[in-house]
Amino acid sequence: MLDIVKLALRITTDAFNSEITQLIAACTEEMQGVGVVIDYEADGETPSSMQVQTAIVAYCKWLFGNNADADRWREIYHTKLAQLQTMSGYTDWSV
Repeated sequence: MLDIVKLALRITTDAFNSEITQLIAACTEEMQGVGVVIDYEADGETPSSMQVQTAIVAYCKWLFGNNADADRWREIYHTKLAQLQTMSGYTDWSV
C-alpha cells in the first residue's frame, strides 16, 4: 500500500516512508473502528478492495504535507468511508 500511496502523492523519495506508513495505519484503524472490514492481498499490506485503497489514498492526500486541496480530500475520504459503511461486504455487524 505504501507504493500506491506514494505514487498518488507523487513522492519518489523514501524520506517520507515513516510518515506515510503512519497515515496508512491510522486510516485503516479508523475504518476498522467504524466497522469497515478490510481484506488484504497475499502481501498482508495491500487491501484487496480498490474501494478501500481509494479511501486510504484520499486520507493520505488529505493529511500529508501542506496540501492546498486538503479540504477536498477530507470530503472525498469521508464520503468514501460512508459508502464503505453501507456497501454490502464491507461491514461486519456481528461484532
